[in-house]
Amino acid sequence: MVGRVAVVGAGSSGLACIKICVEEGLEPVCFESSDDIGGLWNFNESPEPGRSSIYHSLVVNTSKEMMCFSDFPMPADYPNYMHNSQLLQYFRLYADHFDLLRYIHFQTTVRSITQRPDMCVSGQWEVVTINREGEKEKHIFDAVLVCSGHYTHPALPLSDFKGHEIFSGRCFHSWKYKDAEACRGKRVVVVGIGNSGGDIAVEISRSAEKTFLSTRKGAWVMGRMSSNGLPLDMTAITRINNILTQLLPKTLLNWAAERALNHKYDHRLYGLKPKHRLLDRRPLINDDLPGRILHGALVMKPNLAGFTESGVVFEDGTVEDNIDAVVFCTGYSGSFPFLPSALSDGPNGELTLYKRVFPPSLQQPTLAVMGLFQAKGPIMTIVEMQARWAVKVFSGLNRLPSKEKMLEVIEFERRRNMQSYPHPRQAALQIDYIPYLDFMAGEIGVRPNLPSLLLSDPVLWAKVVFGPCTPYQYRLSGPGQWAGARHAILTQWERVAQPFRTRVVPEPDSRLSTLCSPWLLTFGGTVIVAVLLSKYEIIPTLQGAAQILERSKIFLKNSWFTSLST
Repeated sequence: MVGRVAVVGAGSSGLACIKICVEEGLEPVCFESSDDIGGLWNFNESPEPGRSSIYHSLVVNTSKEMMCFSDFPMPADYPNYMHNSQLLQYFRLYADHFDLLRYIHFQTTVRSITQRPDMCVSGQWEVVTINREGEKEKHIFDAVLVCSGHYTHPALPLSDFKGHEIFSGRCFHSWKYKDAEACRGKRVVVVGIGNSGGDIAVEISRSAEKTFLSTRKGAWVMGRMSSNGLPLDMTAITRINNILTQLLPKTLLNWAAERALNHKYDHRLYGLKPKHRLLDRRPLINDDLPGRILHGALVMKPNLAGFTESGVVFEDGTVEDNIDAVVFCTGYSGSFPFLPSALSDGPNGELTLYKRVFPPSLQQPTLAVMGLFQAKGPIMTIVEMQARWAVKVFSGLNRLPSKEKMLEVIEFERRRNMQSYPHPRQAALQIDYIPYLDFMAGEIGVRPNLPSLLLSDPVLWAKVVFGPCTPYQYRLSGPGQWAGARHAILTQWERVAQPFRTRVVPEPDSRLSTLCSPWLLTFGGTVIVAVLLSKYEIIPTLQGAAQILERSKIFLKNSWFTSLST
């Protein structure tokens, strides 16, 4: 029987794991090396090596309704995209509400986690920690949840570039970057076009004399805003979009989406266009990058090839002299030095994980790794679901497949992902957001039952299918059901609108509102569909089209559909 569970780290993942363990009747003991919660999102001017680090201006790339914990919506007045300090405040509210701090041992570092001699029977682990006084302590746990994250060990490939030894400027990883003040009036090269690279290049370009952004592959760039200024992820991450993505040809979807992006700013003209198609990889989320290029403050360059004494050389042979600093936004190595080395049996010594959670080599599934994945969606939502699944496995309420089957699934998913991500490590990390959530939700019995929901609550069904896939959907039924989940879904757009209500603006003319109402727009769409069907002889005559229109009028009069439209 599982009783005591070690939780490594008190960031967003650790807090969710503590809370879920308590809900399941387990005894969590969390070890946090710093003196506070928040992990990655707790800004520190001078972090210690081995800890995560962010820059002062960092704003989240996922909106509050999509990234919140599934039974604890963010305050309605919070902005849709928060500064890191506000997200940390949300974690404090969450920890206070569920009384989580009493389970955390601060300033306690985990040195090693090893299997007990009777692991094959007991499933137990020995955890060695160093406390704030420098004293070593040994603990025995029935299970372990690793929540330390993988943004702690910077990957600085300086030795890969010829001439770096003679370069007179400063070279450093983005892990050390805090703000652009040190770059004021200087000429700076930023290497890497991930989300951090884009943010840092934009910020430096506002104070530097000249900023160059070097990229090996380019990127498709998207802002945080969708149509009508709504959060991008709330309009993009929906169940209906997921269905359409699976049904429609990927070539068609890529063409349409890329055309829409290029209509705003031509990625080829701006030097951004990558070799891959838009849907093949995660886009760069950045509101300001194209504007900085348009202003001339930021210059796109190809991949860095080497250094001179006072400058840099790019792969196209161009040279930029008088460079003062080079910032490497080149990612992190997913390293967990406190775990048994036998678990790191993947390509290049990476952890091999079934469904990005469980090492298949363990005789007893009593260790799970949280957050070691990449997705086109909020990380916090996925980690919370990972934890809900993991504790069910720990408790014996869910069973994993055989080792052979798990390895087979891992290899199948890796090969499938290598069509878009040729590097094996990157391919192994990729997951599909909604299918991945639904898989775990199905394992623990909390996946929304759409047919049943359609019959019992059609208004809610429509919100779940056609609206954003917010975390509350996984609290509607089953283990861990939350009574407030339905209300949270029905009011989610109200919380989106709340922070905008800082100035009273007169409502539009009621007659115009009637003309533009969702009811009439839907009816107009039905007219178009009926005429097109008739034109292409799917319906033999216009009389058949008229019959569709008549039936649609009856359908649209239903009160539940009217409430859905509004």
